[in-house]
Amino acid sequence: MEELQNYSWSLTFRGIAAVLFGIAAVFWPGITLVTLLYLFSAWILVDGVIRIVTGIGRIGKHQLGFMRTLVGLLELGVGVYLLRHPHVTFATLILLISFLLIIDGVIAVVVSLTDDIETAASKTLAVIVGIAAVLAGILLLFQPASAGVAFVWILGLYALISGPMLIAASLDMRNVISGKKR
Repeated sequence: MEELQNYSWSLTFRGIAAVLFGIAAVFWPGITLVTLLYLFSAWILVDGVIRIVTGIGRIGKHQLGFMRTLVGLLELGVGVYLLRHPHVTFATLILLISFLLIIDGVIAVVVSLTDDIETAASKTLAVIVGIAAVLAGILLLFQPASAGVAFVWILGLYALISGPMLIAASLDMRNVISGKKR
């Protein structure tokens, strides 16, 4: 029960971080590449740390708990790389973000479909978020001509879609927890 509660809170924090990044990206689309890089890095560093902590807690208890940890480590690596190299080219940033979204989306779908701890609603939301991540990653990867503001909007809209869905999955899990306690 405590594991479910901790996982629920991790989804809430990941959702809040995504919404904050999404708001900044959508409503401040003319930001410079360096500012976008810092905002994106902050988002994935927070998300990565949360995934690592919850993933480590789930290793051994669930067959794919290690995959959450791997995605967290990947996010942490990309975030640290971008912070240490704030003047990367726009093409490099697009590639890193695209591949990160695609990998994250595929793993999110696989883990959600095989995880026995999540409710049906949480699994559905996780699959939708995973598919949205893959689609956003592919769109960014194969549309480099839509650079600039369109790139920021695609990334921001993904964050604004995935953030509330993560929060909704968290609320669903809390409802299950409160129902089990009664």
